[in-house]
Amino acid sequence: MRALKTMMIVGALAAVLAAGPALAQTPPVQQPPAQQPPAQQPPAQKPPAQQPPITPQPQPPSPTAAPKPFPEGAKFAYIDLQRIAATSAEGKAAAAKIQEYEKKKLGEIQEKTKQVEEMRKKLEQGGTVMSEAARGQIEKDIDRTTRELQFMQQSAQAERDQLERELNAEFQKKLNPIIEQVATEKGLHMLFSIRDNGAVWANTGLDLSAEVVKRFDEATKGAPDKK
Repeated sequence: MRALKTMMIVGALAAVLAAGPALAQTPPVQQPPAQQPPAQQPPAQKPPAQQPPITPQPQPPSPTAAPKPFPEGAKFAYIDLQRIAATSAEGKAAAAKIQEYEKKKLGEIQEKTKQVEEMRKKLEQGGTVMSEAARGQIEKDIDRTTRELQFMQQSAQAERDQLERELNAEFQKKLNPIIEQVATEKGLHMLFSIRDNGAVWANTGLDLSAEVVKRFDEATKGAPDKK
């Protein structure tokens, strides 16, 4: 049960952290556009066939809905782990660290990419005026810098993944006791993750996400930030 809860928490925070911008990839060499044939008049289209009505899929309770009181005597409840990761102070701080890292590395990658583009442009503009020795040196520089760029991208991605794993572990370590505390105080037999158990309807009074976030923020407020 603890292993399952751990896996769900890590997945929830990972979904939030993954929302950051992806690290840039090496741009391919641009080729001149192929000559396009004259545009032809499109054939007359047939009217679309009538489609069957779409059955709406059930959705988790909206976090903006008016909160309901917790049902007296209830032994089962649920939380939205992704909502907790997205709205808690600890989850926001983790996402901010990922975004800060990506912004830094993206700038470095863009600078290296610019160097490659400038060398390619210089090679193209040289034409027949440039000596064979000079042309060969630029081609070697392009090859070397391109390899450096690819290594930079791979290293940046590996470091980002490691940072995300560390943040996931820290988030999970801090959140687990809060979840257990709330569930124990409510006298619950079981606490579900609403996005993982396939529920099609739930009494919003059973949603303890807001209470967990409140307790989580209180518990982590003023705590030293581990680097």
